[in-house]
Amino acid sequence: MGRADDRRARQRGGRRAAPRNRSAQESAAPSSGTPSAAPAGAPAAGGRAAARRAAQQRGRGGTKDKGLIRRMFTWKKILGTFLGVCLLGIGAFVLMYMMIDIPKGNADALKQSNVYKYSDGSILTRDGDLNRENVDLAQIPRPVQRTFVAAENKTFYQDAGVDLKGTARGILNTVAGKGAQGGSTITQQYVKNYYLTQEQTVTRKLKELVISLKLDREKSKNYILAGYINTSYYGRGAYGIQAAAQAYYRVDASKLTVPQGAYLAALLQAPSQYDWTAASDTGKRLVQARWNYVLDNMVEEGWLDKGKREAMTFPVPKEPREAPGKAGQVGYLVNAAKAELERQLVKQGRADSLEDAEDLVGRGGWTITLNIDKKKQKALEASVKEQLTGKLDPKKRSVDGDVQAGAASVDPKTGAVVAMYGGVDYLKHYTNNATRTDYQPASTFKPVILAAALDKGAQTQDGKPITADTIYDGTSKRPVVGSDIGFAPENEDDADYGDITVQTAMNKSVNSVFAQMGVDVGMDHVLKVANDLGMDTEGLKAVPAQTLGTMGASPLQMAGVYATLDNHGRKVTPALIKSAQNSSQTLELTDPIGGQVVSREAADTVTSVLTGVVDDGTARTSVRDNPERRGQKVAGKTGTSDNNKSAWFTGYTPDLVTSVGLFGESAKPPHPQVTLTGATGRIPGKGRINGGGYPAQIWAAYTFGVSTKVSRFDLETDQGAAVRPTVTAAPSPTVTQTPTPTQEPTTQAPTTKAPSQTPTTQAPPSRTPTQTPTTEEPTTEPPTSEITTPPANPLTPQFGEQR
Repeated sequence: MGRADDRRARQRGGRRAAPRNRSAQESAAPSSGTPSAAPAGAPAAGGRAAARRAAQQRGRGGTKDKGLIRRMFTWKKILGTFLGVCLLGIGAFVLMYMMIDIPKGNADALKQSNVYKYSDGSILTRDGDLNRENVDLAQIPRPVQRTFVAAENKTFYQDAGVDLKGTARGILNTVAGKGAQGGSTITQQYVKNYYLTQEQTVTRKLKELVISLKLDREKSKNYILAGYINTSYYGRGAYGIQAAAQAYYRVDASKLTVPQGAYLAALLQAPSQYDWTAASDTGKRLVQARWNYVLDNMVEEGWLDKGKREAMTFPVPKEPREAPGKAGQVGYLVNAAKAELERQLVKQGRADSLEDAEDLVGRGGWTITLNIDKKKQKALEASVKEQLTGKLDPKKRSVDGDVQAGAASVDPKTGAVVAMYGGVDYLKHYTNNATRTDYQPASTFKPVILAAALDKGAQTQDGKPITADTIYDGTSKRPVVGSDIGFAPENEDDADYGDITVQTAMNKSVNSVFAQMGVDVGMDHVLKVANDLGMDTEGLKAVPAQTLGTMGASPLQMAGVYATLDNHGRKVTPALIKSAQNSSQTLELTDPIGGQVVSREAADTVTSVLTGVVDDGTARTSVRDNPERRGQKVAGKTGTSDNNKSAWFTGYTPDLVTSVGLFGESAKPPHPQVTLTGATGRIPGKGRINGGGYPAQIWAAYTFGVSTKVSRFDLETDQGAAVRPTVTAAPSPTVTQTPTPTQEPTTQAPTTKAPSQTPTTQAPPSRTPTQTPTTEEPTTEPPTSEITTPPANPLTPQFGEQR
């Protein structure tokens, strides 16, 4: 065999010559276990064949594995599994749908601010954890509503409340840890804001889907849109469209234009980034693009005319400003308004108790418009500062730190509280000095005694009618007659006035006269009339000492009392609130003007008498001689309490009543009542702060500053300093009065004739003259050419005031 044959033989015994049927070849091999010998000179082909067979066995094993996989994952099995998973998912969703109800709004979403406004509608402040104020959708212009739909969800009015694709994407991104993703419908966003939380979890997103579907079926689209607009965050601390409208454009939501609405709608995508004032150039570019997108969508949907759209320019927002807080007078006004609102809620049956009312107001959502007139409020604050607080220096005089001022100003025709001064600053002194009732009103109570006497037709101990001309004994420390309880009040500086008329006693605030008058009227009746006029005298003991005004009262209460006198005896209850409403109710406020509590003649007579206090009494220096008065008619009364712990002036014109009080309150805890004496640098022990001083000065600067016209009282009376005295012909008076050095001139000149008989200690404490002095012409002001000032007496301060 040649080499070629040998090579071919080897090839036939090797790869090329291997039989195709390995099984047949193997069965043809000798059954003996002895291997056959290879041809001489041939390579060891058996080793290669064994390796090849091993590799083939391994291949057959891999093929078996692949076959198993193919058998397990056939298209039928995959489809079946998919359908099974879908059925399980649907079943789980149906179960969730059945189990999950629409919940109540979350606590944060329910919180709103209470909005407080001045009488002209401008914002005073917001009070609450969140700057949010819900508004009805009807208050928002329809085109502005559509800016939000165009920005967030053009298919809102047609869809079922959910975006399945967006929700699925959101769930997958959440699982993958990619954070929050957009694409939700307005309904879903509202559900997230109002019913759920902002957490990014699969559970929350599934709940959002279920609740959105249910909400869309159960509620109208307008309900959902209103909720979305009112709960969304717009930046600048503003929650809801109303707060946003104020924050960015300083208008109410009802006044928004379409361009402004489009900007607010654009803001929702990125409030901080898109705030025009703080935005970077990129942010400004993006928000303008978003704004254009919103308007273009509106045109596309047929909600906006293309021509109008092209004419619109970007509405640059106003500069941000700090939200007003409670500093200065704001806190006093807010707290007083809340207290009044809570009382009204209880009174009208909207709340079972003050505690319930407080909770109702505390939930927020109220828009409360006050009667406070912004100009008058500023004028009152300026007057207090100019006349008093600007002169206080606690670093030089510790007593200056103990001076507290309070004031309230009321329109007597409407009862509106048009201005209030609660203290130097709510953040420094929380107690409202205008509403506190822990200080004595002192002699400002004397007109109440006279009103009770005149209304009742009361008589003196000797049976004479009490009028402005009735003569009483003004001796200091004279014991009252006719009382089971002994009382002998001291006049200020222990001054004796002898026999004087009621008019003069009011002018000079003579304690002994009004103590006796209170007993003559009956102290129980005096306290009843005080309560009817607006003071809180329930439960007080009817004793003669109350004639000195020893009960507690506030400037607001005293302003109400005098407003009732100014209103001819018809009850005036000071009203701080003009209107109050929330999303579910508008509070019908009680009319501040009530019925007749004292007769018109009695009220007008008291007013007439009180003009004498201003023109010829303890308030003449600060009020009568004020250069800004310009002929304005004024009635009023001063008051200075025991130990000079309080000083008052409550006065009125036909159109405005204001009560000013100064209170001595220690600056050191626990803040007991202390004297005002020595404040502003007056000599300690002698520098008394009287009602005719700083309180009257504050009153005059404020009242004459805000008065736009001179007005006169319309009085139905023939008594008092404001009318011409009655003339009665008689040969001589039965009782006369001799001027003393301690007596100052009055609007009625004293008689100078000797009495027909000398009074004795047994004489009655009051007498009525048979003749009164006359004047040539009726006048409401004293004839200054006939008034002379007697020499100063060390016992009588030049503008002093009896307690």
